[in-house]
Amino acid sequence: MHRDEEKHWLGNTVFTIGESKTEYEISFFSKNGKDWDYSLHFAAEPGVEEEFLQLDARLEEDDDLYNDLLDAAIDSIPE
Repeated sequence: MHRDEEKHWLGNTVFTIGESKTEYEISFFSKNGKDWDYSLHFAAEPGVEEEFLQLDARLEEDDDLYNDLLDAAIDSIPE
């Protein structure tokens, strides 16, 4: 997580979920550090599109999962 030249927050987290070996990357963006947008993509090799779409839908509904991933990105801020 870092701030760009316009002082917007940018960060990302690479993760797997469940039994899947597919690595995903979620990128976060915020102008104020409170309201966050995200973009989900495959971290390395493309995987199954249906699983990707299911995960994206889950992120929209599962606040705990979303917040855990956001916290992981925030925790990467150098002190």
